Amino acid sequence: MAQLPTIPDDYRPAEDEPYMSPMQLAYFQRKLLTWKRDLLSSSEETISAMQQDTLQTPEAMDRISLETEKSIELRTRDRMRKLISKIDKALTKIETGDYGYCDETGDEIGIRRLEARPIATMTIEAQERHEKHERSHRDSD
Repeated sequence: MAQLPTIPDDYRPAEDEPYMSPMQLAYFQRKLLTWKRDLLSSSEETISAMQQDTLQTPEAMDRISLETEKSIELRTRDRMRKLISKIDKALTKIETGDYGYCDETGDEIGIRRLEARPIATMTIEAQERHEKHERSHRDSD
């Protein structure tokens, strides 16, 4: 894919622009990269805090509380890791020109949906069908 244009800081995609124009792709790429950078920064802070806590030797009740906090932090980090993976997949789709289109139907996902969830891979309708299908299979098990 060609180099994306530099966009002004105040640029926002408009519904009346050509869908997934180079400006829109650059906007979502910047949005995704910023999100990823923030997640990685937060993750580094979490790791640092956990290492600091490990260096201290708290009493039994404090240790239990600390272990609970660590468990929560690890679950949060796992969710962050999965989210970063989804961000990376969205960035790859921008590079290949597939970003903004539904994985199931090929239809436009839509600017509003991507603004709210830039890692969306399906239209709202396809996502609802997918979730309904998952629920019906889970209920029949």
